[in-house]
Amino acid sequence: MVCGIDYGSKMAGTTSICYIKEGVVKIERSAKKQDADAMILAFCQREQPELIALDAPLSLPGVYSAKDGFQDYFYRACDKELKAMSPMFLGGLTARAMKLKAMLSEIKIIEAYPVFRAKALELHKFGYRGKTPDIKAILNKLGGVFATAEILSSHDMDALLCLEIGQRFLQNKTQRSGLVEEGVIYY
Repeated sequence: MVCGIDYGSKMAGTTSICYIKEGVVKIERSAKKQDADAMILAFCQREQPELIALDAPLSLPGVYSAKDGFQDYFYRACDKELKAMSPMFLGGLTARAMKLKAMLSEIKIIEAYPVFRAKALELHKFGYRGKTPDIKAILNKLGGVFATAEILSSHDMDALLCLEIGQRFLQNKTQRSGLVEEGVIYY
């Protein structure tokens, strides 16, 4: 099983997990004042995914690893290439994501960037990330089983896109940016 996770604030109710079970897209959402990390850990224990595509930084700029050739204290190469937020700006979220990856060391976890995948699919034409997205048109563009998903928020949409990235990763169809020794983002 592959799952996509839009990783939000720990207690804000902004984390969504998307996966396919018995041919149906399922979405689990954290609730306000519910520990999203505990929800993810419980999900992984119950469902045993082989791959998680997580929308959160999983590494810091290379300068913090004392690796030669890295001088940027704010951005990784992948962040610069994709114009993504700095893992340093996202601070606590980055630390939580890195800790989660360490806690789930038996599961392959990749850093996914649903916003860039949406850009590649030209989902902005359908209002992706806008106030009134045409969810049906976006789902139809994704096609297949994705067209049947019940999307209730932008977090659900990004989790769905992470799931799609994860599936494409297993098929060696993703694109990536960054340096393996510093951090790679898949889309």
